[in-house]
Amino acid sequence: MSNPNSFDRSIKIAPSILAADFANFGQEIEAVEAQGADWIHVDVMDGHFVPNITFGPQTCSAIRPHIKSVMDVHLMIAPVDPYIEAFAEAGANFITAHLESGPHIHRTLQAIRGAGAKAGLALNPATPVEDVAYLLDMVDLVCIMTVNPGFGGQKFIHSQVEKTRKLRDLIGDRPIHIEIDGGVDPTTAPLVAAAGADVLVAGSAVFKGGSVQNPAPYGDNIAAIRKAAQAAQ
Repeated sequence: MSNPNSFDRSIKIAPSILAADFANFGQEIEAVEAQGADWIHVDVMDGHFVPNITFGPQTCSAIRPHIKSVMDVHLMIAPVDPYIEAFAEAGANFITAHLESGPHIHRTLQAIRGAGAKAGLALNPATPVEDVAYLLDMVDLVCIMTVNPGFGGQKFIHSQVEKTRKLRDLIGDRPIHIEIDGGVDPTTAPLVAAAGADVLVAGSAVFKGGSVQNPAPYGDNIAAIRKAAQAAQ
């Protein structure tokens, strides 16, 4: 199980609880971790920056005791800065903010690290990868959105594969994770893994076919994504 304080480029599968049973988060998280999940991904949406509303710091605090691995909190909200401390206190290991969410992203990244969390930076599909060039020494993770943020179950945007490859070149030997969020499954996972990604967020592709009472499909789904990605690394 992954340690947020160590770094490696091995493939990590991060199930998004957006696709889990909302009435059963604790058991769902325990089930996917037991079935091989490396991180747990929490999609926070505000109905303003993106057209959906999901979770807040209280949800993160409630599920934190059930997470043995890494809590990866993706803030699709604007403004971001007023809420960083609350998500850090709720136990987030990584807090990822969108480059597009405000005018002072340096301040946001500094605030995330200052709160004791690892700093992540997310890019919408239309945002050029070159826009992160002057931010790479301030981040621990860059998340490339391979769908438009806001809803699960969308179709993978293939132009983001080349963007991932460019990001990997920009990162060089810096210890920065490349995370892919959106449309990840056994078909798309090898494309982004070959381009340099190591953290793969998957929602419906992990949770489909299973349940707390029948968690084996979670393990099968995670294994299929991991196997496809590792074969392409």
